[in-house]
Amino acid sequence: MFRLAIIGYGKMGKLVEKLAKQQGIEVCALIDPIFNNSINKETLNNADIAVEFSVPEAAISNYKKLFECGINVVTGTTGWYEYLDEVVAECEKWNRGLFYASNFSIGMNITFLLNKQLAKMTRNLENYQVQLSETHHVKKLDKPSGTAITLANGIIENSKQYSHWELDSNTKSKGTIPITAKREGEVIGFHSVEYRSSVDRIQIEHEAFSREGFAIGALEACKYMNHKTGVHTMENLLAF
Repeated sequence: MFRLAIIGYGKMGKLVEKLAKQQGIEVCALIDPIFNNSINKETLNNADIAVEFSVPEAAISNYKKLFECGINVVTGTTGWYEYLDEVVAECEKWNRGLFYASNFSIGMNITFLLNKQLAKMTRNLENYQVQLSETHHVKKLDKPSGTAITLANGIIENSKQYSHWELDSNTKSKGTIPITAKREGEVIGFHSVEYRSSVDRIQIEHEAFSREGFAIGALEACKYMNHKTGVHTMENLLAF
């Protein structure tokens, strides 16, 4: 087994801690501003892997400090992917491991696969217009969600029709995937991909009922990353 540090002690951090202890995984460090502590070798307490659920503004700094301390990182924070090359370079510099995912839910990752397949199947059908929508709780900061961006990119990579996405746009311009993002109450996560023509509609949906699915996936990623280096994703873990 391995020693786990939890970076970010919000709802996800607390749930990861609970499930880790149920699985016999030693949680050796809890690091969060609410404890007035920071990431260093002393506070990490000889951790092997850190699971990180924080905020986009803190994520890059967190990764760099963890790599420098010799710790592999599993992160579910989104909203920082424009700096991915910088983070990967830092990971390689310290010969560490990084596992990142826009969504750790096994069901959502199956949805990613179905989304790509549908994009391939409709790539030559110009009469269908695709649009995405996502809904999350009011405390989610990034908009659109990393999951919605992953869905959009999956379509762009596998379709001849689309080259980019736009947030909260009513446009029906050729090549654009409109994404509608809502923040309501305590919604865990709802994502929808819709292909609409003048005669019918094809729709893929995924709804998360609790955060537990994300925590389970994150812990599986931690087990997978033990003693590994390099950059990995859910596709590596699930071998899609």
